[in-house]
Amino acid sequence: MSRFFLFFCMLAAAVSLGAGGQTSEGRQARKQRVNQQLLPKAVMEEPSGPAMEVPAVDRSTRRDVRQAASGIDSLLAAAWKEKGVEPSPSLTDEQFVRRVYLELAGRIPSYDETLAFLDSKAGNKAAERRAELIDSLLESPDYVSHFYNFWADILRLTERAQKNLPFEPYLYYVKDSIRTNKPYDEWVHEMLTADGRLWENPAVGFQLRDFGMPLPYVDNTVRVLLGTQIGCAQCHDHPFDHWTQKQFYELAAMTSGTKMRPGPQPGQGKPKPGQKRAFQGMRDPDAFAVRRLLQEVKRETDRNGVVQLVLANATNVKFTDRPLELPHDYQYDDAKPLEVVSPKVLWGEVPKESASADGRSQFAAWVVSHDNRQFARTIANRMWRKLMGVGLVEPVDDFREDNPPSNPALLEHLTDLMLKLDFDLREFVRVLVSTDAYQRRAVVHDPTSETPFQFTGPALRRMTAEQLWDSILTLVARNPWTVQRPTTGQIAEIVSIDIRQADAQTVVRKFDDYMASFGPGRYQRSLQKVCGYRGQLLLRASEMPAPLPLGHFLRQFGQSDRETIEGGRQVATIPQILAMFNGPITHSMLERGSVLYDNVTEGPPKEAIDVVFLSVLSHRPSAEDRGYAMQEIMTADDRATGCGNVIWALLNTREFIFIQ
Repeated sequence: MSRFFLFFCMLAAAVSLGAGGQTSEGRQARKQRVNQQLLPKAVMEEPSGPAMEVPAVDRSTRRDVRQAASGIDSLLAAAWKEKGVEPSPSLTDEQFVRRVYLELAGRIPSYDETLAFLDSKAGNKAAERRAELIDSLLESPDYVSHFYNFWADILRLTERAQKNLPFEPYLYYVKDSIRTNKPYDEWVHEMLTADGRLWENPAVGFQLRDFGMPLPYVDNTVRVLLGTQIGCAQCHDHPFDHWTQKQFYELAAMTSGTKMRPGPQPGQGKPKPGQKRAFQGMRDPDAFAVRRLLQEVKRETDRNGVVQLVLANATNVKFTDRPLELPHDYQYDDAKPLEVVSPKVLWGEVPKESASADGRSQFAAWVVSHDNRQFARTIANRMWRKLMGVGLVEPVDDFREDNPPSNPALLEHLTDLMLKLDFDLREFVRVLVSTDAYQRRAVVHDPTSETPFQFTGPALRRMTAEQLWDSILTLVARNPWTVQRPTTGQIAEIVSIDIRQADAQTVVRKFDDYMASFGPGRYQRSLQKVCGYRGQLLLRASEMPAPLPLGHFLRQFGQSDRETIEGGRQVATIPQILAMFNGPITHSMLERGSVLYDNVTEGPPKEAIDVVFLSVLSHRPSAEDRGYAMQEIMTADDRATGCGNVIWALLNTREFIFIQ
């Protein structure tokens, strides 16, 4: 690394104005900031307690965890022997602590956390020390934050998925489901069957994400939960799989009775030829109330936002079975256009205990049933890819007969484990990170290769945008949790209206209250007052507004706009290089009062070099790197400038950006 280190050190010295680099402008700027604390006070202060309460991991089950991990390792070892491949070397403690923090906490470990692990003597056994670190991370707010980011990309979590609906309650529900470690099958069943308004039952957000698009809803649901792409069959028989258009409509018929706004009741029927449809609310008191309230509001004010608040309160998920017809241009011999289809699942059967329930409940019961192994298989494969970098089936949402798993026996073993754990995702993760395979050096994976990946170690990959942001934040903030996203109760208190009783004045007052607290601009300004720095919010990525603007650091590094499933990207670009060299977030770590600044300036130069390497790369420098770093510090105008250049150099190395 030394040749590149020296190059980056010289380059950083030329561009690191925020560090007081080797220019007169940089030196002058630093002198002007000597007595200023530009970092927000709330971020610089130690938190008084944990950001949230997370249930503890049961340490008495460690023996079971080791046995489960050993079973996975045995299957992999057999595959390696059969293929004639050698496993990657095991991780050192320095490599392990960095990886496990990135994978479970979504960030690099702090200087103190790295030292605490490297110097720990629990049980005098490396395995016990690692097991204890794994358990402590799994019961931390960092774990909740990191896995929220993971699910936000899959579930397309955004605060304004629909123009008139504040989706914050749904986002909070997802985060809280992770915090409480709600069993995955229970969590999914809630989302598939939820009724009510968003702030009354926030699990309805899953259904509302595809508001007004019942067929794409089925496609997205099957893709996310069952790893099967049936979207092509919405318009025609699938060209690359055996799914037919009729099968797609049969499945869609199970959820087609979902209503999201007041209107005609199922079974009301179509008007006869020449007969106009009566007002859609004639049989729906809520629809009549909404119509009345909208008329009053429009007489009272011309502000569109007030109308949207009424419509938000009118959005109320309900379900009643109703028939679904094939499209008018249906062209296959197995049915006729506009023919009513019978609800039917794609494979297997609806569990007997749900056979007499409504269609939506039958659909949900079928999806999460222990007998429906594809549900367990899909989430097992997703979590395997999350930690190992490559799925046993790739893409993870494209299970097909002609796209077999790279290791069928291992995939079925993981499926059995998921079922045995009753869909406890946290415990499943605990087992995976306890395997010898996970605790090996990362290896390069070529996704275009025809040879299946053998998992001789996790695939080498770059940090996600969120991991990179939260890692830099670790070098800056003592309290990155100064603000958390709004809770369901906070939103409900402001926006909830009784549409049958409210008048226009009540609606206007509610709207003004909402805008004062969470309105565009106002909420951002309130966050800036608490944790703002040069236009950036020094918050965990999970607590940031979503989606962020295109120019934001997180979007530059590939955070999804949350419009497509798993839309995040990890493609290198020129703006990313510029952001790392001279962006506001990287400047923040060298401001007076930051965690890294204070740690570096507390001791002599020789100790400062160790602090820098341990803080940024989680290991001490080699003798050669120490020499280069010392030379840079001693020849700089002052120690802070020299240390700043060393920090900037390390931050822009591959070793920092990649998870090795």
